[in-house]
Formats: sequence, C-alpha cells, structure tokens
Amino acid sequence: MATVPSSSPTPTDAPEASSLAASGRRVFAVEIDALAAVAARLDGEFSAACRLMLEARGRVVCTGMGKSGHIARKIAATLASTGTPSFYVHPGEAAHGDLGMITDADVVLALSYSGESDEILLLLPVLKRQGNKLIAMTGRAQSSMARESDVHLDVSVPAEACPLALAPTSSTTASLAMGDALAVALLEARGFTAEDFARSHPAGALGRRLLLHITDVMHIGDDIPAVGPDATITEALVEISQKRLGMTAVVDAERHLLGLYTDGDLRRSLDDPGLDIRTTRIAEVMTRSPRTIDAGALAVEAAQLMETHKISGLLVVDADQRVVGALNIHDLLRARVV
Repeated sequence: MATVPSSSPTPTDAPEASSLAASGRRVFAVEIDALAAVAARLDGEFSAACRLMLEARGRVVCTGMGKSGHIARKIAATLASTGTPSFYVHPGEAAHGDLGMITDADVVLALSYSGESDEILLLLPVLKRQGNKLIAMTGRAQSSMARESDVHLDVSVPAEACPLALAPTSSTTASLAMGDALAVALLEARGFTAEDFARSHPAGALGRRLLLHITDVMHIGDDIPAVGPDATITEALVEISQKRLGMTAVVDAERHLLGLYTDGDLRRSLDDPGLDIRTTRIAEVMTRSPRTIDAGALAVEAAQLMETHKISGLLVVDADQRVVGALNIHDLLRARVV
C-alpha cells in the first residue's frame, strides 16, 4: 500500500540548540536593521500624521487586512489607552455595513505593506466623499494607497526576517514600532500623565495605585477601634479583638487622637511582671504621636508608609487630628494595592 506523503516536511535530524539560537539571533539582527532604516526616514510626513490626529474632532480609526490588521488592532488599543480615542474596523466588514461606524470627524489610519489591499482600496472613495483624512502606512511609496492618502508613512524594510521572504516579520515589526512612535508623540503633545493613563485602566495595577484613595478602603464609624484614655488594658484588648485590626486608637470625647495601642504593645505589656492589665490605664502604656495618614491620601501612600516604618496598620485623621478611619495591611492586600 502506497504511503501518503506528509503535508509538511519532517527533518531527518533534530536541529542542534546552537543552530536554533543562531536563527533567533539572525532574526533580531535583521529586524533591528529594519527598525533603524524606518527610524532614519521619520520626517515631515510623521509630523503631519501627528497633526492630523491631534486636530481630529473625532477618533482615529485603524484598519488593515491579515497581519496588518493585527498590527492595526494593537495600534488602536495603544492610541486609546494613551489619550487618543481610537478603534479598529475590519476593512472587509466595513464594506458590509461597519463603515457606518466612521464619521466625517474621524481620521483613518490604514495599514497595508503592499499598499494594494483590495478591501481598503474599495473603501477609499467612500471615505474621501465623506471628508475623512487618510494616513496610509505602507512599504511602497508609489502604491495606490500611498498616492490616495493625505499623509504617507513609509515603513519599507531592507529585508524580511523570514528566510523565504514570505512571512511578514520585519515589516510588521516596523509597522508596530511606527504605531508606538505615533502614540508616544501624541501622548507627549497632549501632556498625557500617569493619572490620565490610570483613568483608562481602573482595573489594572496602575489604576488601583493611582486612583484608589484611603477613603475607599478604610474602616469608618463603629468599625474604628477606639477607647478613651481611662480605659484599662483589658478593655483595650476587648476593643482590639472585636474590631480585628490589630490596634486601637486612644481618643478623647471629641475623637481627637491621643495615642495608639497595638498587638505588639499588648505583648510587651504582658511581658512586664509589674504591670496589671486589669487596672493599668491605657494612657500609661499607649504610643503617643503615632504614625497617621490623611483621609485624602492615596491608598498606595498608606502602603508606602507601612513599608517604610515597618508597621501593619494606620489611623486616618482629619485636619483637626480627629480619628475618622483605620486600616491595616490586609485591607490594602484585599484592594490589591500591594
């Protein structure tokens, strides 16, 4: 019975590790050369593209087919998260109704290394009639897309990293880097800050660090452990146990902070043979002028304060030094600030 040949070649000998690593290094070398070549060509066209995006009354609509489409999606995501409203539209879907997503206030950024993508070329007359500005990112300055665009970004590369010169490799890397260059240039031109970035990423680690305030995580009202200065150590222990924050504030009748008593202070009190925890007033053993934090501070500031001073809890006070809240390291862990 005749054997059916495999659809893909199978090497007779497994390649050596050194050969695989050499192939990898060659790809890096080829793509580094490609990026250097594209960077050397950044000129007035790049600046013009940035100006079109900055002046747009609408959004930047990115589009591309195949591998260029994947890069266009990533560019749209990067632009959107760095202060330039943007989204991706599949050119094939655009020709079947999604073109309605693009308004006359939008700028279109179209990617095609050949500059001859049929799906994109089909859209150009409609976009031009609508009044959209077009930025084309191609590898051929004389391509149809380049000629029809308002601004052309040349991402041509000396060679693809693929040894067959078939799979988009260096060219997609160059397009991706060009997209990053646009996003960063626009970010800097807009004065975009880390706080602005956090507002676009509220669920991310940076968002939590820059947006979460003490008031979002602290215990308030009856959940704040507090005793008066005449309370005994035993009474303070009961308060610490009930509120489960490992500490209690010592306050006067108006809730002004007088001191702090913690689990650690309790252990030291128990080690003192001359001290009766049932009769000793908390004012005699409390820590005066403890570390505190303002209610308007960020939660990450509390984490930094705890780490710096090797403490596990903080009292939150207002401008008049009244205790308005309390938190410990576990509250910050639950909020994923640390």
